[in-house]
Amino acid sequence: MLTTGHFQLEQLDQMHQLVLKYSHLIKGMPNYTSIHAGGILITEKPIHYYSATSLPPKGYRTVQFDMHIAEDAGIHKFDILAQRGLGKIRDSIEIIKYNQPDATIANLQTDVKKFMLDPEINNMISQAKCIGCFYIESPAMRMLLSKLATNDYIGLVAASSVIRPGVAQSGMMREFILRTRYPEKRKEAHPIMQEIMPETYGIMVYQEDVIKVAHYYAKLDLAEADVLRRGMSGKYRSREEFQKVEQKYFKNCIDIGHDPKQTQEIWNQIKSFAGYAFAKGHSASYAVESYQSLYLKRYFPLEYMVATLNNGGGFYRPELYVHEAKMCGATIESPCVNHSDIANTIKGTSIYLGYSYLKELEKKTMIRIIEARHLNGVFKSLEDFIDRVLISIDQLALLIRIDAFRFTGIDRYELLWHAHFKLDKSPQKYIQNKLFVTEHQEASIPKLHTTALEMAYEQIELLGFPLCSHFDLLLEPPQNHYGRTEMIAHHNKMILMYGYVVNIKTTHTAKGKRMQFGTFLDINGDFFDTVMFPPVASKISFRGSGIYKIYGKVVEEFDFFSIEVHNMHKADYIQDPRYAEENPPQTMQRLEKQSNLRDRRMGNGNGYRKLELPLEKIKIHQPRVSRKSSKTD
Repeated sequence: MLTTGHFQLEQLDQMHQLVLKYSHLIKGMPNYTSIHAGGILITEKPIHYYSATSLPPKGYRTVQFDMHIAEDAGIHKFDILAQRGLGKIRDSIEIIKYNQPDATIANLQTDVKKFMLDPEINNMISQAKCIGCFYIESPAMRMLLSKLATNDYIGLVAASSVIRPGVAQSGMMREFILRTRYPEKRKEAHPIMQEIMPETYGIMVYQEDVIKVAHYYAKLDLAEADVLRRGMSGKYRSREEFQKVEQKYFKNCIDIGHDPKQTQEIWNQIKSFAGYAFAKGHSASYAVESYQSLYLKRYFPLEYMVATLNNGGGFYRPELYVHEAKMCGATIESPCVNHSDIANTIKGTSIYLGYSYLKELEKKTMIRIIEARHLNGVFKSLEDFIDRVLISIDQLALLIRIDAFRFTGIDRYELLWHAHFKLDKSPQKYIQNKLFVTEHQEASIPKLHTTALEMAYEQIELLGFPLCSHFDLLLEPPQNHYGRTEMIAHHNKMILMYGYVVNIKTTHTAKGKRMQFGTFLDINGDFFDTVMFPPVASKISFRGSGIYKIYGKVVEEFDFFSIEVHNMHKADYIQDPRYAEENPPQTMQRLEKQSNLRDRRMGNGNGYRKLELPLEKIKIHQPRVSRKSSKTD
């Protein structure tokens, strides 16, 4: 009765009433202990002198108090965190060395100052062309860089801290942009604030700015100012020492003669962002790493994108980094038994996706393929592969379905039949080295044909994304081909655009109403952004991944263009031809033409045959390759 919520109080007995009473009292209280990721305590005495420990499922001995109690007890705490951006940089250098052995690579440790003066790299920052680059690739960060028109190291250091939530909450992000773009606005800063923070035009951006302001503006001593800084993390605010410092801040400002309204405004800024802001050294080191990644993306974009994918990507899902590599001139190849590895590899301008993208392919199968290839060279045929690699029919079917044997020139459907004939009746138990080449009896199989559309849906199922453009899969052709470049010409006008969803961020206004920010890819492969205010967000919802038809007004702020959405709905894709009974011939022919045109325009080569419509139904059933029942057209 209580779990359903459908009851009247008079229906409850005493026990149920007590459960209801005390459940309200404990609502919102912690109900389990969690682990501080990477938090390491260093103690002078054995840890059990300070606390009992527990051993959670992750296997790390864990104390029973948090970092604040540790500080009160005089225990040193360190945060030891991994940083995948460093892995991308390291791996990029190795990949460049084997893919471009004659290339000259700058020293990423000693040449950083040269990167900071490189106009090509600084233009990437000001134009927010930073996909894949450490810390500056998110939609919010790219928007900020565009608005600031940041084109130097000092500006990037400031932006790395300005993007933190506290500065935006204090209302000073917009003011910082104004003072950056319009020097006359800098005169509005308080003289003391301008004097102690000249690089940021009198605006608190870094964590230590709290100490500066408290010390120079409110005349607190440095120890008191540091109590103020630490207290802004939230959990210290109820402490007596923090409350005393807060009182002294206001008393000193009154004694000095500061304007009470300004004093309160500065206090509000401190309170809103100090717990979230970066220390300047933190921002500066982040900006150095950003420049290192920008250098690699500018001069070795394909190798850098491979390293990015191999290190788990970044802000976006892998599909978007595959897209970015394609936009940088790469030819994307699906996994191949003769060229791929577990991770992604590059040969010239061709990037071969790794076996790890095949979610159901077992690790032992991947290792056996690579070992057999290293031992006796590339595979010459499907039969040669079966003779040399111990593999089940289900695992082999995965490789055939993703076209990993396309070097044979034989269609996937034919290969599936051959694989079933060879392995279904006599599954392998072990591989035996042979002195002579085994002759295989060829089965008579009708000529079968895979269309690029069928291949695209196989890729979506097996890889999670197609290697063609999603726009090639639309059921109805787009009403226009507007992209990001057309938005400028439609400033303050209504526009209809098609966009493939990249990222959706839902937030709430001060009154608790829902609004959403969206990032999309246009039909040309460029990123663009949208905003959906509460009146529209209350009526329209996103319905998962896909292409959306977006109607709205093009708005601009600080030279950053976006679409204020008025209406939107999801566009339909053509039915999956592997399971659909029939698709209209006109749609198939239009998709064939559209796909070929875009392949030439975007460098979207992927090794697959062009989109073709079978002229007649084939009467033979496709071999079992998935749990779904299907027929081959």
